[in-house]
Amino acid sequence: MQTEPMPITVAIVEDDQGVRDGMVRVLGRSRDFKCLGSYASAEDALKELPRIRPEVVLMDINLPGMSGIECVRKLKSENIPSQFLIVTVYENPDQIFEALTAGAAGYLLKQTPPPEVLNAIREVQRGGAPMSGQIARKVVHYFHAQRPSGELTTLSAREQEILARLAEGFLIKEISDQLGISFDTARSHIRRIYEKLHVHSRAQAVAKFLQPGNVRLTPPLTVPGAA
Repeated sequence: MQTEPMPITVAIVEDDQGVRDGMVRVLGRSRDFKCLGSYASAEDALKELPRIRPEVVLMDINLPGMSGIECVRKLKSENIPSQFLIVTVYENPDQIFEALTAGAAGYLLKQTPPPEVLNAIREVQRGGAPMSGQIARKVVHYFHAQRPSGELTTLSAREQEILARLAEGFLIKEISDQLGISFDTARSHIRRIYEKLHVHSRAQAVAKFLQPGNVRLTPPLTVPGAA
């Protein structure tokens, strides 16, 4: 007898009660998700998330008291296994960069339709890094404005190409298919990228990729949904 997959456990950190309750309802309509808790402040989230340990956390930025970005940074320092998906109205490249540096795995705008939010949660849980189309375009434009320097110059052309695709949010299997290499070869390249950049996760590698003066994309990125 085939058993159903376990639902993805989710928590919400959002100070607007209407938005928060709406997210809870959206999650509750699907068997694929289970909402473990919803919180109106970063301070409440810091108390509860290490205990309930959801797989994915939907995090607002503009919270009363501590910001969502600082909350992500503090929770990541506690090594809880959660992946953090920013859901915000802010499109400022500096805040996008700061959120990724803090440890966020994805970045969505609040006007993102509910089905796309659910798909983003699935993608984050699988190891992806989803972004709203507008955010992806801002990231690409930001990349193209930079020049290579620092640690990224130690990466080979292939490693830079793979890191660029990691930054777009593609999974390892998708990258191997795009580049015509095996899954194991792509994974080996990623291990070497981590070693050369002195990082231990995809989010940390992408954050270094985003640092000013550290980026040139060759060939240019292809952003899903971009014209």
